[in-house]
This record gives sequence, structure tokens and C-alpha cells, in this order.
Amino acid sequence: MPTNDVSRFLSSLSKRSSQALLKYSIPVDLPLGTVLYEAQETPDYAYFLTSGMASVVTAMSDGATAEVGVIGREGVIGSLQVMGPALASTRCFMQMAGTGLRIPLSELRREFGSSEEIRSRILEFLQEQAMCLGQIAGCHRLHEAEQRLARWLLMVSDCSQTDELNLTQEFLGMMLGSRRTTVGTAVGVLQAKGLVDHQRGRIKIIDRGRLEGVACDCYQVAKELYAGLYSRGAPGSQN
Repeated sequence: MPTNDVSRFLSSLSKRSSQALLKYSIPVDLPLGTVLYEAQETPDYAYFLTSGMASVVTAMSDGATAEVGVIGREGVIGSLQVMGPALASTRCFMQMAGTGLRIPLSELRREFGSSEEIRSRILEFLQEQAMCLGQIAGCHRLHEAEQRLARWLLMVSDCSQTDELNLTQEFLGMMLGSRRTTVGTAVGVLQAKGLVDHQRGRIKIIDRGRLEGVACDCYQVAKELYAGLYSRGAPGSQN
């Protein structure tokens, strides 16, 4: 599976630490919809994405769902399960097809316990995710659909490194926790303003600057958290 894409997480590590993880990792294709872990289950594997994007989704007993996080090349999918025995209440799957490196969760846990640098970087990623989650929770409660949609499209674009997103309105509604008709209206407003181009199953950002102006403040918070990730040297790092 040749690819020129790289894991931002692995690239943040020293050569010694990255090789310690790569020793147990294998490259895998991750088609659209691939489930990376299920709620209330301990997965066998963790993943370092090298392209594409995954969604972290919470579901209610009535079947309603809402996205609570997105993970791209910066992330370690399965890192929450490394922290302890509690089972995650969320489900994670590929929202945009991509590639990654798969590592047995047992090996990642072992390296997490023995390497100060790997442990520090994973905790840094989890802190960024927790801060974004808190912001998104407030966003779902306090902001209008148009603002939330603009914020979400920009976050997905940043995470996946593309302005052309293959997304249906039904799927957008699931991710935003809104009715399909509400999402359809919001998409129509953004398109009428010339910010996006929407065709069946595809949304393309065509004016990022103005779209950022429509998005709520939550986008800037998420953007700064994402940009600052791994910007400092990790404790215990050495080549």
C-alpha cells in the first residue's frame, strides 16, 4: 500500500520512539465506513492515520447520533483505551477513506507505560481532544445550524487537508445532531452566499475566508488547539 502520507503523531516523536511503535505496526487501507472501534468494546488494535479522517460519534438509545470529535493524521485512534480499563461510550469509523498504520493495542499500552516521550505525546493529543470536545458540546447547545455547519466543514477540511468533501445531507445531520431538513437549509444558505458548492453527496469549500466569518468562535478555538499540537518538545525525547 504505497503512500507518501505520514502520521503527524509519529513524526512528532524521536527516531527511537517512532521506531519502537513502527516495529509493531502494519500499513492498512481504511475504506469509507471502516469501523475502528465500537462503543462498549475493547478494540484489538489502535491506528495512526496517514490520510483520510475518522469521526468519533456518540449514540443515544433512540438511535440519534452526534459527532463529538474528528481525528486525522495528528491522532492516535485507540489512545483513550490505553488510559485504563473503562470502556469507551463512543464509536469511531472512517468518515473519509484513507490509510493508516495499525498496531496491536497491547503493544501501544506497553510502549505508553515504558516510554515517557510516547506517553507525553499521547496525553497531549488526548488533552487537545478533550478541549475540543468541551467546545463542541457548547457549540451544539448554543449556536445556530448555519454557524455549526460552517465550523464543522472547516474542521473537517483542516483535518483531511482537502476542500472537497464527499458528504451527504443525511450524514451531515447525523454528525451535527440536527434534522436533515435543518442541515439542508443551512447548506443552501452557505451556497447562496457563494461560500460552498453543493452537489449530491459532495460539498466543496470555495471561499474559506468568508466561511470562517460565518463559523462560530468555536472554529478558531479548535483551529488553535490543532495548530499547537506537538509544537513543544516531549519530555524524554532523544534521537
